[in-house]
Amino acid sequence: MTSAGDTIPLVDPDLAASSAQGLAADSAFVRVWSGFTTARLMIALALFLLQCAVLLLTGAISAWLMLVSACYLVATVAVRFLVQPLPPGKAFDQRWIITIGADVLAFSLLQWQQTGSINYAPLLALPVLMASVMGTLPLALGTAAGVTLLMLAEASWGAYQLGVSATASVVQSGLTGTGYFVLAFIGHQLAVRLADEEASARRSRLAEKLQTEVNDLVIESMSTGILVVDLGGTVRTINPAARRLLGAGEYRVEPLSGLTSHKAWQPLSDLVQATFRQGYSQAADVAIQHDRADLRLLRVHTRLTSTLEESGLRLCVMFLQDLREMQARIRTEKMAAMGRMSAAVAHEIRNPLAAIAQANALLDEDLSDAGQKRLSQMVQQNTQRLSHIVDEILNISRVQHQATLTDSRSIQLDDTVRAVVQDWQQASSAPHRLHVQLACPELEVEFDADHLRRVLINLLDNAARYASTAHQAIEVRTELLPEQRAQLRVWSDGPPLEQSVQRHLFEPFFSSESRSSGLGLYLCRELCERHGAEIAYQRSPRQRDAGQAEGNEFHVSFRPPRAPLAGSEAFDSIIV
Repeated sequence: MTSAGDTIPLVDPDLAASSAQGLAADSAFVRVWSGFTTARLMIALALFLLQCAVLLLTGAISAWLMLVSACYLVATVAVRFLVQPLPPGKAFDQRWIITIGADVLAFSLLQWQQTGSINYAPLLALPVLMASVMGTLPLALGTAAGVTLLMLAEASWGAYQLGVSATASVVQSGLTGTGYFVLAFIGHQLAVRLADEEASARRSRLAEKLQTEVNDLVIESMSTGILVVDLGGTVRTINPAARRLLGAGEYRVEPLSGLTSHKAWQPLSDLVQATFRQGYSQAADVAIQHDRADLRLLRVHTRLTSTLEESGLRLCVMFLQDLREMQARIRTEKMAAMGRMSAAVAHEIRNPLAAIAQANALLDEDLSDAGQKRLSQMVQQNTQRLSHIVDEILNISRVQHQATLTDSRSIQLDDTVRAVVQDWQQASSAPHRLHVQLACPELEVEFDADHLRRVLINLLDNAARYASTAHQAIEVRTELLPEQRAQLRVWSDGPPLEQSVQRHLFEPFFSSESRSSGLGLYLCRELCERHGAEIAYQRSPRQRDAGQAEGNEFHVSFRPPRAPLAGSEAFDSIIV
């Protein structure tokens, strides 16, 4: 609660902090100022018309009264339309001189110069009330005191001129002044109370607005779909995740028109009706099937809001989750646990495996029989395969668990790709199958050169495993995308992948071949994500010498190099 002597906070605290900022048009102080200035204008106009009426009826009127009334009318018109309100500050400034001071002066002159039985003293309540509502308590009490002194002086002077006792008139003036003091105090207290309540309401509205914006931001950025539906099936609110899960943008349908507007959403509408009918939350796995589209499996949870007392409206909030993503996340967590266990096992078998390989090499030197030589070669091949699997498992472990901060480094994309491709061609048995097309000269990307080599070699080995023996069966290409984003594409003319293989393509320990560890593409994805890049698969055509050919393509989209930070080095989290 504001103390009695403080300035009444009828304006927003931020606006009252500096008078140069002005006042909001809808603030309480501006509305009160407008009301008082309008009332002063109406009183001034009534006084001027009263003097004119007296002049017309009696023909005798004091010129001072007419002059004071006219000047007061002009002053009130000027203040009402020309003067802008200032934030309340000091107890006495120019704003009070042209309002309260002008009122006290005008009404006192009218009372002193009156010629009939007209009493202008009640008008002095206006400046007292204005000072109590719009000013500080000292200003209000000071105005009441000044008005009281003027009234006492006018009563004493009148009694002196008439030669009568001034007791009755002085007592009357004193009682009127006492009423003005009470009016000033009570008016100020009420104004302070109303100002505090308005300030509290403003803070509450601001907090509510901020909370609403935060809630909207959280809902907009959530990966879980949020759908708010009423009893009639009309969608009141939907976030982008829900639009994506329902296929709204892809199939040019609008969920806000209602869940019953599209037959693919009928299972959701049935679940909403069941929730309202039974009166408690529901959970179900729902299949969304659009025309000529893949089946979408969603896990849906519903909850009912409390009934609004004013309208009796009750809403159903639906939470949508992609069932396949949930299952993939669970599989990834399981695979991560298996990966940690596998890394521990790999550490344990690495030394025995090296001992077996070394013993086999020593034994091979003493063998002369061809059959025994073949057996030794089989041992060597399988130990090399096991050693390769162990190395991949340990690489995955290092990518997942190490968190070393190194300087953010940029590399020349085309130069790095050209060097890696040349090294791979030298080790390849059919280098004529590779076609290279580099279109990003002098373009730099944020990526570690060794990590990019590992990604590209892995993609090339994977492409060579399934590509044909035709000329240009494998293609490596760099392209420049909008916003200075570069892309690396590795294409091969191999057969299309099955849908079951595509769904688990980048998961660890998944492979369509029995002799593969299933860690190559997973390692590529981990390395790309560490550098802010993205790797994806698609089936795409290429123009070859013999015509157009369909093939499998993996593309890596890099992020552009960031501008260096002023005064400090830029750092990036890169796993070595």
